[in-house]
Amino acid sequence: MRVNLNKVAYIAIFLSIAFMIYMITVHINPIQSGMKVTETNEGYLKVIDIEPRSLAAGLHVKIGDIITEVNEEHPNGKLSIVDENLQSFMIKRGNETIHFQLGYSLISSENLFMLVIPFLFYFLCLYCIYFILKSNKNLNLPSAFILILFLLVTSVSYMGGVATARGDIFSKSLTFLTFLEVPVLYFHFIYQYFKETGKKFFNSKILFLLYPIGLIVSLIDYFREFFHISYDLSKNIILISFLVILIISFSFILYGLIKYKFSEQAYLLRILFLNNCIAFTPFILLYVLPFVFYGDFIFSAVYLVPFLLLIPFSLVYQFVATKIYNIEFLLGRFKYYGFLSILPTILLAIVFTFLSGEASTGFTTIKYIVFTYLIILAVFYLKEILDFRFRLKRFSEKFNYQDSIYKFTQLIRSATSLNQVLTELKNTILDVLIVSKALVLEVKTDGSIKRLSEEKDQKREWEPYTAEIINVTEGIGKIVEIDKGFVLKIGERGERSFVILCLSVLNTPKLTRDEISWLETLSFYTSVSLENFIKIEELMDHLEEVKKEGSNPAWLKNLMFAIEEKQRSHLARDLHDSVLQDLISLKRQCEVLLDGNKEDRDRVNSQIQNIDKKMTDVIQTTRETLQELRPQLLYDLGLVKGLKKLISQYKESTSIDVRLNSERFNASLDLDSQLNIYRIIQELLTNTAKHSQATYVLIMLVCIKDKIVLHYEDNGVGYDKKNLNAQESGSMGLSGIQERVRALNGDLQIETDVGRGFKAVMNLYL
Repeated sequence: MRVNLNKVAYIAIFLSIAFMIYMITVHINPIQSGMKVTETNEGYLKVIDIEPRSLAAGLHVKIGDIITEVNEEHPNGKLSIVDENLQSFMIKRGNETIHFQLGYSLISSENLFMLVIPFLFYFLCLYCIYFILKSNKNLNLPSAFILILFLLVTSVSYMGGVATARGDIFSKSLTFLTFLEVPVLYFHFIYQYFKETGKKFFNSKILFLLYPIGLIVSLIDYFREFFHISYDLSKNIILISFLVILIISFSFILYGLIKYKFSEQAYLLRILFLNNCIAFTPFILLYVLPFVFYGDFIFSAVYLVPFLLLIPFSLVYQFVATKIYNIEFLLGRFKYYGFLSILPTILLAIVFTFLSGEASTGFTTIKYIVFTYLIILAVFYLKEILDFRFRLKRFSEKFNYQDSIYKFTQLIRSATSLNQVLTELKNTILDVLIVSKALVLEVKTDGSIKRLSEEKDQKREWEPYTAEIINVTEGIGKIVEIDKGFVLKIGERGERSFVILCLSVLNTPKLTRDEISWLETLSFYTSVSLENFIKIEELMDHLEEVKKEGSNPAWLKNLMFAIEEKQRSHLARDLHDSVLQDLISLKRQCEVLLDGNKEDRDRVNSQIQNIDKKMTDVIQTTRETLQELRPQLLYDLGLVKGLKKLISQYKESTSIDVRLNSERFNASLDLDSQLNIYRIIQELLTNTAKHSQATYVLIMLVCIKDKIVLHYEDNGVGYDKKNLNAQESGSMGLSGIQERVRALNGDLQIETDVGRGFKAVMNLYL
């Protein structure tokens, strides 16, 4: 039967509340020191006995110590004063004077750090636990239960300091135990969380080795008098054990996060890991390590443990907030400002040491360095926040760069032409910078420069800066400063670059970093607008060309011709596979009949010969039709072979002498282009046969540089140019030829007149 972990969590919460009440009771009740004292000759009190497990034993007071002050007053030999509302006392042990503070005023820094913050931490943990229980109500996940235990154990360990400061032995032992189990529980939570997602990156036996360490060390401290272990050694054992457990736990966690850094859960766990590192790092660096190695601490644990508030705060934030901060951005800012803070911190530390006149004792210098570093780091962060909040009001309106960019973007949004964009750019620069004139220039790759202006540029003020203008065209946003201003590239399109030349009457100062950044931003915004407007103009020009071409643009004509050729090809296959095969079969049957028929041979022979002749004619016509519909030789061997076959058939069916000159034709064309050229020549030949009465035709197909020239000429009767487009032949006339020429991105020139023959020259730019 599976245990309901949520119920166990409620029991743990109840126990933590009971411990909190116990802490408050210990804090409120009068303090019994547990010391037996006797009066000395000076009226001081000498400790002669100490009760085991008492306040004095917990504070490590030793027999023979001299109490010189009680509640900031001279004891005057009053023996009972050590058990009457004891708030503080001072002892003298040899040459050493030790002060113990037990009670504090209601409003004091001690109460803030030892009472208010610990209980605030506890209630925040309870708030997190509420969300965890709510989300885990039906799931009963072990990872959620372990996270609850982690929060409770951390808060109990923190709150235990309240009673431990008053020498409560039970609180002290429980505090040490929970203190050592905190990193183990967090380690266990990460392990269980990954395990539930199907990922396992270490053996669970490590956990069972770490859990007993806290219990063993706590028992050693509890029975340290039995083992004759000093207080300092016992404290070192506890701190070293905590450090070892923390290093082992966080090493495995870091290994797991690196191994599964691309998983869906990695980002959330990374935030938790970083929060815990930040929470524990001050305590480790400024208390644990100095105490272990030097027997003293830089800052008291009372001031370092409050960093643990980051743990519940981060959890509450992730439960409540709909969006979380970009951890990469925050870490990047921390690294950047942290690096910048190092140099001023070192300089101030040197100045502090020099002004103090003597070497600082103990960790005073280190404390000063830490405080200085944190203050400088906070100032950098505060500066960034203030810069963002008041970015529009930092400087006068003349140099309000950010605001001018906002205004410029608003103005170009409503711009309707390229000139309007350039005008707004010039006005913006003239309003902000110390220049009096702005010229927009167009620079081509050949080095030619032209001013973009409706007025004639008679002065050509840009000529003295030709070299700088050409140099600036290397990249958008590039700035070249000149004696009386600067040159800035603001856009480009194809072989054209757009540059703005800004001039002043007098020599201008060098541009500041803010001005350079501002100009670069303006140029990038302008380049986008310029390119858009230029593309719109090019599109409008293209539409005008399409309008001139007619209702059907070239691409549509190509598509129509491709569809037409496809249908022709299908029709040719159908004729070949059906009609032609049937006719051939019928002809062969007639041949067999002619050979085998003996009766009335002459009459039957005559009829069958007539049928055979007709079928031969039909077969020939069908083959010609198939060749016309789908020139198979062109598909197999190319355009030139297809044209030679076409001309050969044409000569057989007419008395016209046709000559083809294609020796200088070596272009490699796609099939559609070859078919279009073939159809053009086919239609020209058809028109010649039907209308021209010509006896001679010359066809020349040659390649000249980047174009193909098709020359067609006959010696026929010619045409009247006025009625040329009205002539039709077959399914297509000259208008159809013109459409095919346009589809091939070419032009057609026709020379003809009545009685002077017909000549057509086509330049095809393929």
